[in-house]
Amino acid sequence: MTTSTHQPSRYARTADLAVSFEFFPPKTEAMAETLWRSVMRLAPLRPRYVSVTYGAGGSTRARTHATVERILAETALTTAAHLTCVDATRDEVDDVIRAYRDVGVRHIVALRGDPATGAGTPYVPHPDGYADSAALVAGIKALGDFEVSVATYPEGHPDSGSLDADIDNLKRKADAGADQAITQFFFDNDLFERFVERARAAGIDLPIVPGIIPVHNFKQVARFAERASASVPDWLAERFEGLDDDPQTQQLVAAAVAAEQVFDLVDRGVTRFHFYTMNRADLVYAICHLLGLRPVSPVPSEAAA
Repeated sequence: MTTSTHQPSRYARTADLAVSFEFFPPKTEAMAETLWRSVMRLAPLRPRYVSVTYGAGGSTRARTHATVERILAETALTTAAHLTCVDATRDEVDDVIRAYRDVGVRHIVALRGDPATGAGTPYVPHPDGYADSAALVAGIKALGDFEVSVATYPEGHPDSGSLDADIDNLKRKADAGADQAITQFFFDNDLFERFVERARAAGIDLPIVPGIIPVHNFKQVARFAERASASVPDWLAERFEGLDDDPQTQQLVAAAVAAEQVFDLVDRGVTRFHFYTMNRADLVYAICHLLGLRPVSPVPSEAAA
């Protein structure tokens, strides 16, 4: 009897692969401990960078900054800080950019951000602020030698009138100086591939990195997807059917689903992946292991060494 397992194609040489991990700033001490365990668990995989999110209207500004500072101080990880321009003047946003620069941040994820009045409500630019994410990209580039990542949406942004409008918006961000685009999470790789083809046809040549979300909790991710206009295929719902009260099996299924998705993307030539960790490390670590990534060593900062 023989068994077979999926092996990535020739593109899957570990040396060619690059991963990044996204975290969000903790609200409580217990959440901070969970976050830090996750950071230290994933750090030895030597990600290209880790990023820390920024709440609507700057609602997590202090916690984001504190989290970024700690990662920079206690590890040697390259750390990217998210930044939005909702409900803030240009001067206020520029002060945040300078503060990040002063603590050693050289990579910013530039986002318009959700309206402070809540997702689904109309976006109204601050009269004295950056009008949108393309303007924010240009502002960041004017203030320092930053790498700038932007968001893009293979199935269209919830506020967008069409996918063509999303492509046009990504082109504006690329023209403003963006260095790479990170996608909203998706589960249908064909959608991603078609989106990349449309972007290339529109003259957009910056890297478009797929955003991958391991399904720690199917119902929660389905709610995220609904708000983000990301489709949830029937086959995915079927995979998790009947597992609401069986978290152990749910984790095994989640690892298998995410591994299938990333292996298929590797076979299509993708070499960069951005993981939405939800501040949890185990599933992401397992997927990276399957990709062939191995821990090198702990990653302390020079000061801590």
